[in-house]
Amino acid sequence: MAQTFVPGPVDVGELRAQVQLKYAEVATAPEKGFHFHTGRPLAAMLDYPAALVDTLPDRVVESFAGVNNPFSMGQLRPGDLVLDVGSGAGFDSILAARMVGPTGRVVGVDMTPEMRTKASANAALVGVSNVEFVDGLAEQLPLPGESVDVIISNGVINLCPDKLAVYRELHRVLKPGGRLQIADVVVQKAVPEHARADIDLWTG
Repeated sequence: MAQTFVPGPVDVGELRAQVQLKYAEVATAPEKGFHFHTGRPLAAMLDYPAALVDTLPDRVVESFAGVNNPFSMGQLRPGDLVLDVGSGAGFDSILAARMVGPTGRVVGVDMTPEMRTKASANAALVGVSNVEFVDGLAEQLPLPGESVDVIISNGVINLCPDKLAVYRELHRVLKPGGRLQIADVVVQKAVPEHARADIDLWTG
């Protein structure tokens, strides 16, 4: 029997709007400081190899706000087509583009315009031309079926109320035999209904 999604009490439209506001600020004012870690200190905390991160200008790293290192689950191969779900300011996408080389390609999908603008500028700044950043939602990916070799994502799926829809989309666009390399936040206890309705807790 196919699983069905039971909508939670959160207003999805309002949640997306608040997430966009928060991450627009991370893109445009990373020096402000947030209740989560960002930038080079976070990359070091998450064990990204210094040899990779140190070659990037500050602008490329300053708006990074992930929760772990998806590349710790396996290196990408030259020629891979990679999808970065919730690509933000492009930190992981740019690293992925360097890994897959000129015969590979990376598509970053993000719903926040300020993040996509910064990601594109960051890619141009470091001379990476095999990556593009497009508008989209994790629940409705703008890619054809069975089109990507590897999907990476870093701290984004936890912000999506309909996780079943997200994973159906990941399955749809992934080639047979493809890989998921996802870093995210997972809670081990049931979240009370009133907490699930609190958008401040989602964005936090």
